[in-house]
Amino acid sequence: MTATPTHALPLLLEEVEVRRVDRISPSFVRLQLGSPALADLGVDGEWWDQRFKLIVPHVPGGPLPRFEAADADWYAAWLERPVEERGVMRTYTIREVVGEGADTRIVVDIVLHEDGEMGPGAAWAAAAQVGDRAVVLAPRRGQQFGGIEFVPGTASRVLLAGDETAVPAITAILAQLSPDARGAAFLEVPMIGDILSVVHPEGVQIVWLPREGAPLGSRLHPAVLEHLGLGAVAEAAAAQVADDEVDPDLWETPTYSSSGEPVLDPVVLREADVRDGLYLWIAGESRVVTGLRRALVKDHGFDRRQVAFMGYWRQGVAMKS
Repeated sequence: MTATPTHALPLLLEEVEVRRVDRISPSFVRLQLGSPALADLGVDGEWWDQRFKLIVPHVPGGPLPRFEAADADWYAAWLERPVEERGVMRTYTIREVVGEGADTRIVVDIVLHEDGEMGPGAAWAAAAQVGDRAVVLAPRRGQQFGGIEFVPGTASRVLLAGDETAVPAITAILAQLSPDARGAAFLEVPMIGDILSVVHPEGVQIVWLPREGAPLGSRLHPAVLEHLGLGAVAEAAAAQVADDEVDPDLWETPTYSSSGEPVLDPVVLREADVRDGLYLWIAGESRVVTGLRRALVKDHGFDRRQVAFMGYWRQGVAMKS
């Protein structure tokens, strides 16, 4: 790498310290990550479902890569390092930003997936203690970064739905909605103990759906369809979607399509007169999201201008980043 200072990058690529650890439920741990460099953290407007990257050691307690001299080619250089040295990159939602200036901290809620083998991000979070270190790749104030998919445009109602991996994004969105917002949020979680206190407008109904051992999506899919007046189904769509129908990189929004479908200009999105004034944001396990996408867009004719479907993860498949 050349000797270009990190601040020359149009993003924050900085080492942070765990400042606080809270086990907020059986399946979630909440971390506060801080660094004086986060004084430059910022976005233009609301944070909504802003994603960021977290690089953690390959194994808890292992080494972290250093980026003091990172330049525009930092990613390629990082990939060239042995995995034991470069660590593991994962994507999370900025649940909240607290503090200011040199005391700015990123709050992140991480799912532990304790009903199965935990990946490196969850394993690091489960063992995290105050003082542990990680690296964040996050938006720098005044620079374009991307990573926000909640774009309701002129919609008068919202419907948010997802499994536990989408709970941090959904709860972050709810806390930022206008007090007069209307709609509903459906949150499927592993167990009753994962029901969290949520800040939300009075006009947005909050529905928690603990699985308690039931299959992924088995509560979310029928609840969403029933809410929309489309009729409940006996089985989750996850059980009806064949393996070859599931795109592990599923990401379908009005302005991006992982499957190559036509996309829209953002101006068209803002001006769209969408069905029932409704904007739908749905995220979680790819098979479950695929089933809901098929039911809503293909079977019931919802326009792609009013939906965002995001496969955050795929059951049984290791995440890339």
